Amino acid sequence: MRRNLLPILMLMVVLSPLAIDIYLPSMPVMAAEFAVSASQVQSTLVLFLFAMGVGQVLIGPLADRYGRRPIALGGLLLYIASSLLAAVAMEFQWLQLARVLQGLAACSTSIVVFSAVRDCFTPKEGARYYSYLNGVICVIPALAPTLGGLLALQFGWRSTFVFMTLYAIIIMIIVGYRLPETRPANTVTEGPLYRWSRYKPVLMDPHFMFYAFACMAGMAAILAYVSYSPVWLIETIGVSELTFSGLFGLNALVNIGACFAAPVVIQKLGNRPTVIVALSAMLVSALLQLAVQWAGPQTGLAAAFGFMLPMMLLCIGFALLLGPATSMALAGFGERAGTATAMLGFIQMSGASILAGLVQQTSLTAPYAVVVVMGGLASLLLVAMNMSRLDTWHQERHAH
Repeated sequence: MRRNLLPILMLMVVLSPLAIDIYLPSMPVMAAEFAVSASQVQSTLVLFLFAMGVGQVLIGPLADRYGRRPIALGGLLLYIASSLLAAVAMEFQWLQLARVLQGLAACSTSIVVFSAVRDCFTPKEGARYYSYLNGVICVIPALAPTLGGLLALQFGWRSTFVFMTLYAIIIMIIVGYRLPETRPANTVTEGPLYRWSRYKPVLMDPHFMFYAFACMAGMAAILAYVSYSPVWLIETIGVSELTFSGLFGLNALVNIGACFAAPVVIQKLGNRPTVIVALSAMLVSALLQLAVQWAGPQTGLAAAFGFMLPMMLLCIGFALLLGPATSMALAGFGERAGTATAMLGFIQMSGASILAGLVQQTSLTAPYAVVVVMGGLASLLLVAMNMSRLDTWHQERHAH
């Protein structure tokens, strides 16, 4: 069904991770140029993801009302404008504003991508396609930091935002000519756009909320890892920007392999067991990170590897988690897939950014901050999945 759809969605889904990963090696330089703290530069990641999440509440109903194509094209226009604003910003506040607008733009294309999968494929097929899309998302952390580092060395950090602008222009041309409208005929389109009755069936569903929280847990762990890594490795441990890019890319390569292996795992185990395996991997990663920090090397390249190697297991867990958790969260909402996708994105991204922002206000160093987020959330979810009285929360259901 719609065999030509997946390549277009893969190109579109790159926009969000590109905006997160391409400028990571430049964060210490950006802090120095704007004369702000490391945590303030980290806030550009948190603001982007928070705006991406909040934007879903506003844009999701628009995707149901007006269709997927107009939302995709409008989001791409805003992505181009906000990337240009970031490239020319001379005050840090303008950079933060640009990141908020870029987050709103990226959420538009994200809603279209994931709604289109739900529009066109069954939950079982959808889990595989979500995993393929997540595999593409995982390619970007392997390539973007190195590309961003090379661009910054040659042309300065602003060139990374110019690159985003050019990429978005190309995608806009492709979407304009090739993206079909996928909105189902039975989509709810009447009535006010923003009303409680539109969101209530989604938010009052414990099954949806459980798997939305599972997606949020994975995203919070990854956001903590990504936002802390540049400052920890480059400033605290003292590795170079290109060494950081290499270490980050190595973990991303592991993530790529896990994402493309995930459909095979899902096919063999099923959605719910795969979620359990993914959460267990996150918990083991937290325990390994604790062991490394207590007994491992504390300085030099060995310390950098000590921090990054347990994160490989986090990347594997994250890759295995998102496909089945997303598919199960959305399975019961075929008649309002755009709204359900929006609420999932809101909980996943805004919740993750709030948690990461709160942790950044503590005195925890990078390894312990990541441990608290991923270990604590994975433990809560695993306990819930082992409680029979909560079966309605987490047992698999059929789409309707």
